[in-house]
Amino acid sequence: MTAVTLETAKRMAEIEEGAWNACAMPDAATRNPFLSHAFLRACEDSGAATARNGWQPMHLLAREGETLLAALPLYVKGHSYGEYVFDYAWADAWERAGGRYYPKLLSAVPFTPVTGPRLLIADQSRAGELTALLLEGLRALTEQTKVSSAHINFPTRAEWEAAADLGYLQRTDQQFHWMNEGYRDFADFLSRLSSQKRKTLRRERERAREPGITFHRLTGKAITERHWDAFFTFYMDTGSRKWGTPYLTRKFFSLIGEWMADDILLVIAERAGRPIAGAFNIIGGEALYGRNWGAIEHHPFLHFETCYYQAIDFAIERGLKRVEAGAQGAHKLARGYLPVTTYSAHWIPDPRFRAAVANYLEREREAVAEGIEELSEHSPFRREESDI
Repeated sequence: MTAVTLETAKRMAEIEEGAWNACAMPDAATRNPFLSHAFLRACEDSGAATARNGWQPMHLLAREGETLLAALPLYVKGHSYGEYVFDYAWADAWERAGGRYYPKLLSAVPFTPVTGPRLLIADQSRAGELTALLLEGLRALTEQTKVSSAHINFPTRAEWEAAADLGYLQRTDQQFHWMNEGYRDFADFLSRLSSQKRKTLRRERERAREPGITFHRLTGKAITERHWDAFFTFYMDTGSRKWGTPYLTRKFFSLIGEWMADDILLVIAERAGRPIAGAFNIIGGEALYGRNWGAIEHHPFLHFETCYYQAIDFAIERGLKRVEAGAQGAHKLARGYLPVTTYSAHWIPDPRFRAAVANYLEREREAVAEGIEELSEHSPFRREESDI
C-alpha cells in the first residue's frame, strides 16, 4: 500500500480544484462555500489573504500517492487581525514574559467567523485516521517552523472534541443564529414571537421603507460589476469608520462574482433609484451566511432590514435551516436570532504558557455557557398560547 504523506502548499492555485472541493464539500446538502477552492483562492488572488498582509498560506495536505485524501486550510499569521477569536491578551502576556507570540499557525477561513469543517476529508470511512493525521501533522508543523502556537478557529464540535483528545486546548464563544422552524413566510415567523416583539419587528420593517427605500435580493447572473462597485463603496465607507482598513479588496468581489455567483445573495437598498446600502451573504447547502454590510446613507432600521429581515425572508423562500449573522451583536436576539456556542482549539507547546492558558480557558468556558443560558431566557419567542 502507498503511504499517506503530508505536504504544504503556498497557494490555493497550486492545489487541484476538484480534489480540494471533494475534501471540503463532500455532501452537497451541507456544503459550506467558504471552504471551497474558489472562495479561498479569491482571498489569496485578490491580495486580501497574503504574506504581505500577515496571512501567509501554508495549506496542509494529506496525499496517498498523487491522490488528495484530506486537507487543512492553514496560514502563518503575523498578527491576530481578521480572526474573530481574540488572543491579543495571550500575545501580550507571552511577550511581556520575554517570548515571541508571532508568527503563529492558524487554520481558519480568512476574515470569516463561520463554523464549518476545518479537517477536510473526502472519504468519511477514513475520517478517524485522517483527522488524527492532520491534527498530529499540525502539531509537528508547529515544532518544525518554531512558531509559538497553532490555532483552529470555528471548527465543528466533533473536530473540537477530536482535537482535545490529542492535547489541544478548548475554547468557546457565542454567536446569534436564526433557526427556520418550517415557517411558511415572514408573517408565520412573526406569529411565533411575543406580542410586543412582533409589533416591534413589524414597525421596524415599516420604518425602514418610509424614506422611499426599496430592497432588492440579487443572486447569480443578476449581480453585475455595477452592483459590486456600489457594494464596495458601502463596504469601504462603513468598514473604514468601524475598524480602520477593511480586509477585502475590490478585486475579491469581482472574483467571487465570477467564480461562485450562484452561492451569493447580495441585498441592495435603493432610495429614489440610487443604491444607498447593501449586505453580502453566502448561500450554503443548509444555511445563509451574512458576511458584510455597508451604507452611505443612514436611516432608522436600515441595517436591521438589509441584513437581518431580508436574510430571513430569503432563507424561508429557499427552505434553508438557519441564518448565521456573523460575530457579536446581542441586539440580534430581539430579532429572533438565538445564542449558540462556537468553538476553537489551540496547541501551545510551551508547558508553562500552556498551563496558564488552560486555566484561563476553563473559567472562560464556564462564563460563556452561563452567558448563553442567561441570554436564552430572554428569547423573543412567546412561551404561552395566551400571548398570541
